Amino acid sequence: MHELALTQGIVEMIAERMGNRRVLAVNLTIGEASGVLPHAVRFCFGLVAAGTVVEGARLNIETPPARARCRDCGRADVVLEPPAPRCACGSADLVVTSGDELVVRSVEVEAAA
Repeated sequence: MHELALTQGIVEMIAERMGNRRVLAVNLTIGEASGVLPHAVRFCFGLVAAGTVVEGARLNIETPPARARCRDCGRADVVLEPPAPRCACGSADLVVTSGDELVVRSVEVEAAA
């Protein structure tokens, strides 16, 4: 499960940057074509955040749809539908244009004392 390592890396990165300021919320974008399972990240988050300034923080995950461009007909906004995505023209020769991201959008922290 690579989500455990990814989530641990995210929590460590945030904890390093926040010092001793308590984190209230972490806002992620996990695209549908990223290969990362949002429910697995959610499951791992509490485990890896324990004992850090991120412990107890809300985890908000946005999951934008996977979109592609068709190399055959040039259509630019093909929504990738599993299990075998195809363009309306029938082609499977698609280039992912969005929805493959894994981004920490923002972090909400406790106000400084």
